[in-house]
Formats: sequence, structure tokens, C-alpha cells
Amino acid sequence: MSIIILGAGVIGTTLAYYLAKNGQEVTVIDRQQDVGLETSFANAGQISPGYASPWAAPGVPLKAIKWLTQNHAPLAVKPDGSFYQLLWIIEFLKNCQKRRYSVNKERMVRLANYSKNCLIELRHDLDLHYDDNALGTLQIFRTQKQLDSVLKKDVPVLKQTQVEHKVLTSNDIKNVEPALEAVAHKIVGALHLPHDETGDCFLFTKQLAHKAKQLGVKFIFNTSIDKILIKYQNGKKQAYGVASNNQEFLADNVVVALGSYSRDLLKSLVDIPVYPVKGYSITADISDASMAVQSTILDETYKVAITRLNKRIRVGGMAHITGYNTKLDSSKVDTLNFILKDLFPKAYSESKGGWTGLRPTTPDGTPIIGASDIENLWLSTGHGTLGWTMAAGSGKLLCDLILGKNPDIKHSDLSVLRYK
Repeated sequence: MSIIILGAGVIGTTLAYYLAKNGQEVTVIDRQQDVGLETSFANAGQISPGYASPWAAPGVPLKAIKWLTQNHAPLAVKPDGSFYQLLWIIEFLKNCQKRRYSVNKERMVRLANYSKNCLIELRHDLDLHYDDNALGTLQIFRTQKQLDSVLKKDVPVLKQTQVEHKVLTSNDIKNVEPALEAVAHKIVGALHLPHDETGDCFLFTKQLAHKAKQLGVKFIFNTSIDKILIKYQNGKKQAYGVASNNQEFLADNVVVALGSYSRDLLKSLVDIPVYPVKGYSITADISDASMAVQSTILDETYKVAITRLNKRIRVGGMAHITGYNTKLDSSKVDTLNFILKDLFPKAYSESKGGWTGLRPTTPDGTPIIGASDIENLWLSTGHGTLGWTMAAGSGKLLCDLILGKNPDIKHSDLSVLRYK
């Protein structure tokens, strides 16, 4: 069977590896000059199944109003000139209900837990090294209200999905992250997930692409896709390839894994509610390891992750709803530097500039993985801030679906058909 995958980020590359491992003929096409050069390049680095939560949550609309006028706010909204932006925001707000939040979080945790197990297996089988560690994740709360909210909304889901976790007092935090002892007075408590991991997504994608090439995967770079080729077979639409610059690439199946750019390519074929939510990161060299983060800190106030990547610190987060604007906003970089200095002032040298990327985000937070209503056209997009966390599981799941195998986890509520 021949399969074309559109997109060479961590999502497309992981799927390519799984398909090739199962003996399929795989071609990956990307507009960049190599794998992982867009959203996968400099994300926050955490692999956190237990913190897999939709941004659309009860209380978020009121918080959003406050954030819009707050210095160092985790959310910013700027009109992009499209009616679709407004429609997406409305759908997002609809998902800020308690019932929908619980359903969406369960979906996300289910996939993220499965993905973590797949990643561990890949790392072991292929001997991959990507500045990874498995020391867990610590979510810190600067107010009692934040802590109470997590105890009420998130901890029950963690219990339901059997994710090991522990609620810590401010005095206990130093046992997990010793360098936070100096700023313990700023923190009222924390939630610790000891089995979460961290790692450099770009390094992982590069190494896995190398393994995929050894299995015969063909990567075609510097190539943009104009359209998906569709024909009618027995009265039904069927994908049979893609067109690019007057050139056609033909295959039995086509997979769209173009992140935030998936919707534009698909808009005349399949309606997917994916919007580009802009995120930012900085990376700094560690100057004093004893004063640095050991694994990953999630700062609930600023919605930012601080991650240890061997001898580097990566700080990433925030959500800027402004369309396909990829210009680096210096004020957001300043915010990341502020948060890093606030928690780990003696740990690092000056950061080396900043980076920004577009996260493909659905209103319900759950990615879109599976078949479309066009035969042989498959989707894997909409992973939001959790593409790195969910990549391995998304690849294994979609590989099984394409090959007609019975997947390891429930999947019917992950496809685009859930919006019908």
C-alpha cells in the first residue's frame, strides 16, 4: 500500500515510521527543507499526559477578560480579519462548560497516556536520545483559588484514568524541585505527576526521521501542496494523491498532518475546526545546575512551562489568537524571561532570543485523528499544545486505522466525524 503524508513535523514523521515499520510504501512531503522546522522545532518540551487538558474550561471566559488587561497575560486576542476567527472563539466558549470539559479532558488524557507508552517503546527499541528525562512534572499554584480549582476539576479525572499524582504543600515542593525552595513563599501548593517526561521534540523528530529513512520512507522537502486529488469511485469521493507545482504525487492513501495549515488545504473538502494559536519559547544555557529546574514546572498563573533539556532551559507557553501571524512579539519574549527570572534567577545565562510557532487548536482541545468522509483521506491535526505529548500515540493509532487493524484504545470520538 502506498501512502502520502503531508507534513514532516513530529506528527507526520512518527506516523511515517509506524507505517514503514509495517511494510508500507511511505512518502512524506513538506514545504520546509527538513523535518520538524515549524511547530515541532522549539516547543516547551514536556510530555505530560496528566496535564492534558483543554484550554476551554469552566471559568476561562471570565479569566480571559481579566487576562486581556493584565501585564504578562497568558492570553492575547487580536482580530485577524476573518469571520472564521469569531466562529472558532464562539465554539471554544461553548466548550467551557463543566460537562464538555470533563468529556474533552478524558479524551485527551486517554490518548496522551497511550502516547507516552508508545514513546517509551520507541525510545527503547530504537535507542533514541533527545535530551530526555523522566523525572515528572510539577504544576505550581500561586493562589489558593487555583489549587482548589484543580482539586475539584482535574484530580478526579486523574483518579478516574489512574494517573499517579500527589498534591504538595509549599513546604513539600523543595523535595521535588530543590531550586524552588528560595521562592516557596510565592507558591501555595503544587500537583506532582512523577511519571511525566521531558525531551527535545526537534531532536526526537530528526532521529526518528533517520530511522524511518532506513525503513524506506521517502522525504520530499521544499515542496508546497496545491491541492488533494479527488476522483469519484462508485459514487463516492476518493483521494488518490496530491498536486504540487504542476506535478502529481499518486498514492492509495493521503494523510493530512499539516498542523495549523491543514484547514486551508482541506476547506473545500472537509470542514475541520482548527485554528492557529500562536505560542512562544525561549531557550537559555544553564549556568548553575543546582539552581535550575530538574524536570518541568508548569506555572498555572502564566500558563507557561519551564523545562530542563540537559544543559539548557526551555520556557514556553502563552496563547496569542491572531491568525497566521508568525512575527516574533518581543513583549511575549520579555514575559518568558520575566517568569524564568522570577522562579530560577540564578540558574541561567541570558536567553538566546526567542521563537514562535502556530499550534493547531480545536475548540474542544481534542486532536482530530482518523478517517474523513472522503475515502482514503485521513487526518491527524489539531493537537494544540500537546503535539509532542500525543505524537507517538497519534502515529500508532492512525497507522492501525489505515491498515485496518483494531487500535489499542477507543478512537471513535477522536475523528473529525465527532463534529457531524
